[in-house]
Amino acid sequence: MLKYIPASDRHHAAPVSWLSSYFLFSFADYHDPKNMHFGPLRVFNDDSIAPNSGFPQHPHSEMEIVTLVLDGEVTHEDTMGNKTSIPKGEVQRMTAGTGMAHGEMNRSDKPLHIYQLWFLPNQKGLAPSYEQKDLNFLDSKNELIPLVSGQKVLEDVVYMNSNSTIYWSNLKEDKEIEFKTFPIRNTFLYVQEGTIFVNGTELGPNDQARMTDEHVVQIRAKKAAQFILIDLPASEANY
Repeated sequence: MLKYIPASDRHHAAPVSWLSSYFLFSFADYHDPKNMHFGPLRVFNDDSIAPNSGFPQHPHSEMEIVTLVLDGEVTHEDTMGNKTSIPKGEVQRMTAGTGMAHGEMNRSDKPLHIYQLWFLPNQKGLAPSYEQKDLNFLDSKNELIPLVSGQKVLEDVVYMNSNSTIYWSNLKEDKEIEFKTFPIRNTFLYVQEGTIFVNGTELGPNDQARMTDEHVVQIRAKKAAQFILIDLPASEANY
């Protein structure tokens, strides 16, 4: 079963002048009890941050937090002692665990565009930890590139404490890819740009598909497209 969610259904938030954010799930001032999570995927925010601004230090706990930098550069500092920059094409994962705090700033004169995703961890009480990797995912061609995963069979990815995998794809016009899954798994897709058909359903920029009880996900690009695909456990026992 595929649930199509158009871009217009995203919740738009601009709580301060420097931030424009689209929430795909309940977050901050947006609360919809029917849209709290999809499997362990609890938060997916599509954030645009103005130059010379950003999120001052704030706390987190018991969450796996993943940031994908699509354009610009993040300046990161946290209470674990990490001070680093995360440029376009790099991926960051923080295990908030028993508690940590971080700040994410755009210190440049150019806008910053990121996706930030939160996953419910597969166990509580983990020690806070940090990982960052240059995966150059924005230059991939006509394949699904794994970026972050808790499935240890995958190599050269950022590890997270969730039985989930985040993939990225740049798919040229008329190219097709296939993702094999199982009815015990869920599949989430979000299109950054272009147009794709997902098992026959058309998705355009910023549209979503949430899929359950499928064996195969067939994806074809009507127009050259960039999108994220997330493989998720359907049952809480498997998070």
